[in-house]
Amino acid sequence: MYRRFVHRHDVRGPARRDAGVMADTLTTVPVSRTSARLPLLDVLRGAAILGTLMTNVWIFASPGSEWGVLSGVTIPDPVADPSFANIAESVFRFLADGKFLALLTVLFGVGLAIQYDSAARRGEPWPGRYPRRAAFLFLEGTVHFVLVFAWDVLMGYAVTALLVAWLLARSEKVRRRALWTAASVHLALLALLTPAALGARGGTPRGPDPAAVELYARGSYAEQIAFRLENLPVLRIEPVFSFALLVFLFLLGVRLHRAGAFTATAGGRRIRARMAAWGLGLGLPLNAATALGGEAFFFLGRYGAAPLLAVGYIGLIGIALDRLWIPRPVTTALGSIGRTALTCYVAQNLLCMLLCYGFGLGLAARLAGSGPWWVMGLWAAVGLVLATGSWLWLRRFDRGPLESVQRFVLK
Repeated sequence: MYRRFVHRHDVRGPARRDAGVMADTLTTVPVSRTSARLPLLDVLRGAAILGTLMTNVWIFASPGSEWGVLSGVTIPDPVADPSFANIAESVFRFLADGKFLALLTVLFGVGLAIQYDSAARRGEPWPGRYPRRAAFLFLEGTVHFVLVFAWDVLMGYAVTALLVAWLLARSEKVRRRALWTAASVHLALLALLTPAALGARGGTPRGPDPAAVELYARGSYAEQIAFRLENLPVLRIEPVFSFALLVFLFLLGVRLHRAGAFTATAGGRRIRARMAAWGLGLGLPLNAATALGGEAFFFLGRYGAAPLLAVGYIGLIGIALDRLWIPRPVTTALGSIGRTALTCYVAQNLLCMLLCYGFGLGLAARLAGSGPWWVMGLWAAVGLVLATGSWLWLRRFDRGPLESVQRFVLK
C-alpha cells in the first residue's frame, strides 16, 4: 500500500532546501543562518516525541513499570466496562500505541536522507564519518537504557541507521528491493506470532510480577539499574524483533523525502493528501479491529496496523499545517520540541521516572487504582514543561543541550 504514496524513482527537487535540518530525527545538524527549514519536519518531530510519551507514560504509571509490559498489565476493555474513564483511557492508548513510534522511525529515515544529500552536494564520500555518529547514538541509547528507561529506541535506531546509510550509497533498485524484502520479512514474522498469540488466549491470565512491582514502588535507583542490566536480553528484545520493520520505515522515510513529501509545494501537498487518505482510511479501521480483538492481536496492531496509521498522521498533520488549522502557539510548541528532540526525548522519560518511581515521588504506587486521569494529566504536564523549556532554551541557543553535546563530540 505504501507504494501508492510516492513515485518509484528518486526526486531530488525542492526537498534539498532542507538539507541541513537533521542528521537524524532526534538531533539537528549545523544549519547556516541563511538556510531554509521546513517547519513541517520540526512539527512532526515534536508531535512524535509527545506521541511516544502518550504510550510510555502508562509504562511508568503501571505496576511493575518497565517489566510490567512483559509480565502482563491489564488494559481497559471499553466493551466490558463502558465507563467514561475507561473509554477515555482506551482512546488515549489507541491513538498513540505504536503510531508515533512508527512516525518517529520514518522521520529518522528522512533525516538520514537529508544528511546523505548534504554530503553529496559537498562532494564528500558516504557514509564517511556517519558510522561515528551512529556509534555515538548507540552510546547515548545505552546510557539512556541503563540509567533512565528500559524501552529506549536510540540503540535500535543506531544499528538500523548503519545498514540504511550503506543502502543510500547503492542504486534505487537495490533500495527498493531492500524496502520490500524488509516488509515481507516483518509481515511473515507477524503471520507466525499472531496465530500463536490466538492459541494462547485461553490460558490463565497473567498479572504484574510482585517482585517487579515492589522494585519500582519501593526499590532504590541502584537496584533498578541492576535489574535492567540483569534482564538486558529480554528488555532489548523489541528492536531485535522489529528490526525488519525499522529498516522498512527508514527506507520509506527516504522515499518520501526524495519525492518531496515534506516540502511546501503543490506536489508535496498532493503527496500529503494521499498519505492522509490512505493512512487514515485503512489505518483507522484496521487498528480499531486489532484493538477490539484484545491482547491476542497486540503484535498485529502495534507492529502491523499502527505504521499504516502513522503514515496517515504525517499526511493529516501536514494538511493541518498547510491550511493553518493548527493554532500558532501549538505550532511553536511542537516546533520547539522538534528542534530539541533528543533532549526532550530523554527529559520526558527522566521526569516520569522521578515522578513515578519509589525513589522519587512514587506517584505510581500512591495513585494506584485511582483511575486514568492522573496519568493523562501527567502526560499533559510533562508535555507543557518540555514545550516551555525548549522554547525558552531556543530563544538563547541554536540547539538543545544534548544536541550541543553531540555536536561538540563529533565535530
